[in-house]
Amino acid sequence: MFKFLLLFIFTITLNANNFKIASYNVENFFDLKDDNSEYSEFIPNTASQWNQKNFNIKIDNIVKVLKDLDADIVALQEIENRELMQLLVKKLPNYQYYSFIKYPDSAIGVGFLSKIKIKNNQNLDVKFRTKLFRPILETTFIYDNIEFKVFNNHWPSKAVGESYRIKYAKNLQERISTLPKDYDYILIGDFNSDYNEMQTFRTNQKLNNTSGITGINQILNTTIDNQFITYEDILKNEKRVHYNLWLDLPSNERFSSKYMGQSSTPDDIIIPPALFDTKKVSYIPKSFNVFKPSYLYEDNVVNRWKMTSGKFNKRHLGEGYSDHLPIYAEFSVNKKDTNSLKNIEKQQKDQTTISDLYQKEKLVKSIFLQDAIVIYKDDDKVIIKRRDDKAIFIYSKAKELNLGYSYNLQINQIFNYNGLKEIKDFAILDELNKVDDYKSLYLDAKDIDIFDFKYENEIVTNLKGIVKNSKLYLSDDKYIKIYSNKRNLLPKNGEIITILTGHLASYKGNMQVIIYQPSDIKIGL
Repeated sequence: MFKFLLLFIFTITLNANNFKIASYNVENFFDLKDDNSEYSEFIPNTASQWNQKNFNIKIDNIVKVLKDLDADIVALQEIENRELMQLLVKKLPNYQYYSFIKYPDSAIGVGFLSKIKIKNNQNLDVKFRTKLFRPILETTFIYDNIEFKVFNNHWPSKAVGESYRIKYAKNLQERISTLPKDYDYILIGDFNSDYNEMQTFRTNQKLNNTSGITGINQILNTTIDNQFITYEDILKNEKRVHYNLWLDLPSNERFSSKYMGQSSTPDDIIIPPALFDTKKVSYIPKSFNVFKPSYLYEDNVVNRWKMTSGKFNKRHLGEGYSDHLPIYAEFSVNKKDTNSLKNIEKQQKDQTTISDLYQKEKLVKSIFLQDAIVIYKDDDKVIIKRRDDKAIFIYSKAKELNLGYSYNLQINQIFNYNGLKEIKDFAILDELNKVDDYKSLYLDAKDIDIFDFKYENEIVTNLKGIVKNSKLYLSDDKYIKIYSNKRNLLPKNGEIITILTGHLASYKGNMQVIIYQPSDIKIGL
């Protein structure tokens, strides 16, 4: 009777709680059998030292992450075979259910570990004539008698052009278009695409073989007319649109991987309007996050699985985890959580400050800024700031704004350029007056942490150091990158400089200082 009571209480508690869904690319988890499909450095018991000792370290590290992450459903990528999924279930008995799929000749596949009952599975074939990648795993779950689907993706890497990822997106979009519009589903996994891929891939001609069209943005419709789908309009669009949960985080926190120190978002959780429609399963807004305890991420470095460097004769060092960080989000079937967008609307206020603009991804209606002061100007680019408020950048079309004057402005649209918040479209309502002390709004580098993202778009002064390879060294091991689109403005190696008026700007997860004019810096002591 006592055991039955405990089971009953556990069941009631489980049904009352939200549930967590996560995604984790574990980075090349292979067994110790030679199947002739492994990557060369994972052929067991060779000079690469993929052996029992390193295998044990690898699986123990994966298990540690999954225990600490404690998600109810975990989408896994880069798993060699079903036997490894079964081994994970054995080591993680809380996960009673699993699924897995890969092509027979492929090195790796995708799978789910789940505490929630799996009803069935199927795979979406995405094949090419000359290349072999991975199918998409479609798994149907049952939670509290409610059915929903999760699609586990591992799209082709950027060793190939965007056309390959377009095909994955089209197959996925075709499949979900057969589902009722109010059906609950989640797109998850390693899409090998930044959430803002339409911006990040255009400068790479090898990737951009699709005339600017991307799978994750234009095919899955996470954007319409180059504007992200947001909370404000996800229920108002007739197209089958999707919301990318990366938008829930501040721009400087958007990363699940780091490449050469720069942030990237290859892993995504993408959801349809059905998860906001007040019916069965609901997404809990702002619950999306990156799992990054210090053993996985520290000092701007992801603690990946370690191997010796070099293209050939790689050797496992027996430490580290993955080059990806897990991502997760919470969902609910509780009635109190199914009205999420209305709750957000109640909490929102009319945007009247520059600080508020940093909380928005786009504007669905114009907002008005009073007494915005132009504190810096370079041709048609300006930085404006309000007293006791933040600063923001207007990248172009600002010739009519005069340095040292204040204005009432109508802000029509904003933009996020690789992490930097900008005003994209605006109108001048009133020119107010000349502000003689506008330089008092500059920030002294001695008084602030210039690496803190809250100072993005501020003008900093009195920043001193020595220049080495386009970096300003403030001490032997502390530096900030200096950038200018006019290369002749960049100081030479070994020069000691003082930045008199520098634009603090975030770029792909790092702070840098931008100079626009010769008067921005002073060379020498």
